[in-house]
Amino acid sequence: MMEEFWNNRYKKEEFVYGTEPNKFFKETIEKLNLKGDILLPAEGEGRNAVYASKKGLSVIAFDISVEGKNKAQKLANAANVKIDYKVGELHQLKFEPNSFDALALIYAHFPQNKKELNTQLAALVKPNGYLILEGFSTENLYYREKNPKIGGPSDINLLFTIEEIQTTFNNFETILLEQTEVELEEGDLHNGLANVIRYIGKKTV
Repeated sequence: MMEEFWNNRYKKEEFVYGTEPNKFFKETIEKLNLKGDILLPAEGEGRNAVYASKKGLSVIAFDISVEGKNKAQKLANAANVKIDYKVGELHQLKFEPNSFDALALIYAHFPQNKKELNTQLAALVKPNGYLILEGFSTENLYYREKNPKIGGPSDINLLFTIEEIQTTFNNFETILLEQTEVELEEGDLHNGLANVIRYIGKKTV
């Protein structure tokens, strides 16, 4: 059960991916000067949700882990901000299409039906809304062999390629799409040189 895996990971006292937001997520929010409602799937312990709320966005997050929610709420309380954090899978949450100004997929590696789920998530973004993604590329498998501390899935089917991003989000105008090396410093479980895909898109229809 994936819920059990993530609950066991998140019930530890420490924040396993740290409490600071993902750097690319932070820089993109600031660069685009995002406003309105943002959706953060697979949000884990809440570091990105709390940052977005600090920046004035109305944050809805979800994850399958209740322990992740507990940690996120703790982080939000410490920062004196509000986040709306739901526990469940996408199909259980009944979000309306075209209802979010932004969607952020930060290391959201879904274990099955990845393309289908990402297509469904993209449908929740309003026209002219933004999609922000950073995730491990298929080439990260080689980096992970050299240094397991960088983390990321060991199953190539859970990882991203540039071509997959282009086909999955084909109704978005591409602002940025790159495969790049990045030095991760995110808690105990994202540490070292990794290979990632970064994407910013603006929905056209």
